[in-house]
Amino acid sequence: MKPLPILVLLASLAGLPAIAQDTPAQGTPAPAASAATSVEAPSPALEPFVATYEAYNKGELAGNATMKVVHNGGAQWRVDLGIRGNRGFAGILGLNIQQSTVFDDIGGQFRPLTQSTIRKGLFLGKKINGVYDWNTRSARWQGSIKDERSKPIALRDGDMSGLLINLAVIRDARPGARLQYRFVDGGRVRDHIYQVADETETIKVGELSYNAMRVSRVNGGNDETIFWVVNGVPTPVRMLQREDGRDGIDLRLTEYQGIQ
Repeated sequence: MKPLPILVLLASLAGLPAIAQDTPAQGTPAPAASAATSVEAPSPALEPFVATYEAYNKGELAGNATMKVVHNGGAQWRVDLGIRGNRGFAGILGLNIQQSTVFDDIGGQFRPLTQSTIRKGLFLGKKINGVYDWNTRSARWQGSIKDERSKPIALRDGDMSGLLINLAVIRDARPGARLQYRFVDGGRVRDHIYQVADETETIKVGELSYNAMRVSRVNGGNDETIFWVVNGVPTPVRMLQREDGRDGIDLRLTEYQGIQ
């Protein structure tokens, strides 16, 4: 069970067509909206929130996850994703994955400052920390990491961690749009390209049905990442990773709410 790029996840975690068609048992429902959003519609402003998910692995409930965006003050924010295994094999391992990125929101653009990943569990114990130095335009990671991934990486404008890409997908997605980002995270550099569906689709998450926009990564080879995003919901209602055509990590929203 591996963390979302996070979102992938995360990720990225805002202005897409959706209607919550049932009354939620808990949390905040998505407000009603039209079935399509104009390409010219402005991107929504980033706001603090906390969202909880059920975490599935290969179709089986394996635990839960929490995604949170916090305003540190001024232009600085933090996004966190935690995945905890408490069922099946993941529960036996006591799997606990925590990811966090501190970043600046500059005119709606997300610029990472620090990134950390902690993995805990039976026979597991890894911690990685990274710093994005925009003065020297260089990023570097240290900790439980391979030597080749501890070397400095030259930064470009627009570079983001996996969690910031999750937020950027929601910020940028529009019907039929093609989105491209440069993933710089954990000592790795990759291009992430996503295709937004032309039309919305109905997706059921728990007891709620949403009219959601499907956003799929198209350059991941055998690994797929798919988001379903909904108008008025600041986080994906579902995030799915597939490997070789089979479902892997699958996070399904159960509740979200704004925080002060």
